[in-house]
Parts: sequence; C-alpha cells; structure tokens
Amino acid sequence: MTRKKNAPALDLIFNDVIPSDSRQARQLTRRQLIVEAVIQEGSVRIEDLVERFGISLMTIHRDLDELEERGLLRKGRGIVSATPTSLVEASDLYRSSRQLREKQAIAKAAVESIEPGQSLFLDDSTTVFQMARLLPGKAPLTVITNSLSLINEMKDSSDINLISLGGQYQSWCNAFLGQITRHEISMLSADLCFVSMSAIVNGQIFHQSPEMVETKKAMYDSASRRILLADHTKFEKRALYRYLALADFDLVIVDELTPESEIDKIRNQGIEVRIAKLGSLHSVHNGE
Repeated sequence: MTRKKNAPALDLIFNDVIPSDSRQARQLTRRQLIVEAVIQEGSVRIEDLVERFGISLMTIHRDLDELEERGLLRKGRGIVSATPTSLVEASDLYRSSRQLREKQAIAKAAVESIEPGQSLFLDDSTTVFQMARLLPGKAPLTVITNSLSLINEMKDSSDINLISLGGQYQSWCNAFLGQITRHEISMLSADLCFVSMSAIVNGQIFHQSPEMVETKKAMYDSASRRILLADHTKFEKRALYRYLALADFDLVIVDELTPESEIDKIRNQGIEVRIAKLGSLHSVHNGE
C-alpha cells in the first residue's frame, strides 16, 4: 500500500482498499475494528481483544505492532490505548459513514424546528451535515458555518444566504477552527444553533478536540436557541474535553434507538427531547 504524504493515519487505515485475498481481507477488517474499539473505549486489555476477535495472542500482537507503527495505538503492559492523535476523532469521511440512517432521521427532525427567514449556526459535525439537502425547503435562510463540506454542499442553493467562517483549516474535520473562527462567530448573532458532539456521559457533553469545543461554545454563545443532535451511539462513547451539559440546550434530538433509560434521564432534568423515527426517511434517501 502506498501512503499519501502527511495523510492522517486514521484515513489510511479506514480507506485501505479491501484486498481480494480472503485472509488479507479479514486481517484488514479486523484491524479497522480494533482501531475503532480502542478509540471508542480509550484503552483495552490485550487479552480482551484476543477473546473479542477469536484470534491468537501472537496474531493480536502482530496487528497491534502494525497499528502502533502507523501511530494509531500504543501498546503497554497488557494494555493497548489510543494515541493522543487518534483520540482526535476519525476523519470526516469515516465519521460520515457511521450511523447514516440515524443521522438522516435526526437531521430531518432538526429541520422541523426552522422557520423561513431565520439565521442558523451549523457546526462541522457529520450529523448536522445531513441537514444541508433539506434546508432549501425552508428558504429563505441565512446559514453560518465553519464546515467546508457544508459550504461546498450549499454554495449553489438559491435563497440561502451562506456565510463562511474563516480560520485555520483542519483537514481531519474538513473545517475551519481557531481564534479567527471564534472571533468571527462572536461578531454575529443567529436565531438557532445546531451542534453535535462525540460523547454524552452523566448528562455532560464531551468532544475529543479542545479546539472544536471552543468553536462549538462560540456558536452556542451567539445563538438565541440551541439545539443538540445526538444519535444513540453517543451515549456509549467517551471523550476527553467537556463541552456543556445537556441541560444547557433548549432541545435535544435523538434517534429512536436511544435507550429509554437515557431518554428518561434527560426528560427528568426538564429538558425537551425529540425522538427521530427511522421509518420516515424516504424523502431523504431519494435525494442521494
């Protein structure tokens, strides 16, 4: 395999072409799953990986040696952990393919909160990105975003006043972050803010990137109404940096696969929750 110069290691492992040889295909798929598991959990006992994947200790060490060489994981005494760089979320290309139906359903429910003529902050999350193709139906609108993916998706939309936030471009999320981005956000005021995150733990919201947290907070501070989008897997994950509390949002939108216990915890705090149904996605899929 030829590696692109300076390409993120996560892009390399998740975008590797599956070889025709069945043994190599199983090996690559297994290594992708190992990376995903360790990033999600932070650290995992090597013996647990042996049991989880049904392979020998020698095989798992070969896999981990390769992944450590790529800079994705770090082996310790019986433990494998994610490196600081891989704990920053996987590339937007990888993230966009995960829980796609759930994200589309959540996006459809989110757009129902919008009225024509309003101004919106949209963050660079792949869940919020799914709103893009639905927004022209609510036009005229003003859309403010730091996401290059969203900018490219919406640049030709009629009746959408698109405001692009500048800053330092980050290839891993295909978006602009940093002090310049936050300053530009602070100069604006929007009716609504739509954001997502990496993890929800004990009613607190977390993300793997401190720069991303600061950008999302700036959008939150500059909007009148704040809406959080969270698919059910966010309640199963962990991340490093605290963002805000669920109670800080005016509305939380989850998908119908979210455990009832989690939904009850949110509602018991007096937070409005909207549950997106997965069975009503025909109009979304037809647009692909």
